[in-house]
Amino acid sequence: MSVRRQCELLGADRGRVYRSRRGPSAEDFALMRWMDEISLEDPTAGARRCRDLLRLKGQRVSRKRLQRLRRIMGLEAVRPRRKLSAPDIRGQRFAYLLRDMEIVRPNQVWCADITYLPMRSGFMYLTVVLDWYSRKVLGWCLSNTLDTESCLSAFERAVAATGCRPEIMNTDQGCQFTSAEWIERVGTGGTRISMDGKGRWRDNIVVERFWWSLKHEDVYLRDYTTVPDLEAGVEAYLHRYNTGRPHQALGGG
Repeated sequence: MSVRRQCELLGADRGRVYRSRRGPSAEDFALMRWMDEISLEDPTAGARRCRDLLRLKGQRVSRKRLQRLRRIMGLEAVRPRRKLSAPDIRGQRFAYLLRDMEIVRPNQVWCADITYLPMRSGFMYLTVVLDWYSRKVLGWCLSNTLDTESCLSAFERAVAATGCRPEIMNTDQGCQFTSAEWIERVGTGGTRISMDGKGRWRDNIVVERFWWSLKHEDVYLRDYTTVPDLEAGVEAYLHRYNTGRPHQALGGG
């Protein structure tokens, strides 16, 4: 039955009736998962390169569609940018403090980041806080939005788990970590805030390596169908990662 006919039967003003917005299709979810895998292998791949890679596979997808899906994912390619020194009035920036620093003990440096986690018919965002020295995940939070509150929740869980605050907290320059709420909550108690250089994903390499491990060793393999399944799976993986999984950076320990 048409919208016009429904409005006539219900006596409703058709000008006030709007079609509900559709979410991503099954094909969109497949593209999002594929782009997530590509971004782990090549962080410099943007919508244009993804479009060209799909063409080589015989699949024609417009660049605008890929750009729209990447915005939903919160995914952005690493690339040189113009006017790097120009200040951004939307948030406060801090210098990168880890260059040439010798990190020799736990709780000296923590790092945090957010990533997109695909499911069979949906997705979630995961924020983690890691200890740079031990590679241990100290706090984490799943959310369906890219908001600052989930980042703060992960940080507070890390503080509660360790009973202390880090000497340095390192993040990228995402809007969640440059927000007044994050800076005010984290930059207290003697904690110094450090931020990666713009487009310098290697500045937070510990978290980037963790994302690769989590997705290739668990998320992509298990193809979670519901949020509770995903949450339980992430929790189980983090327990193994923290207590039983060897780390090459620690000499296999």
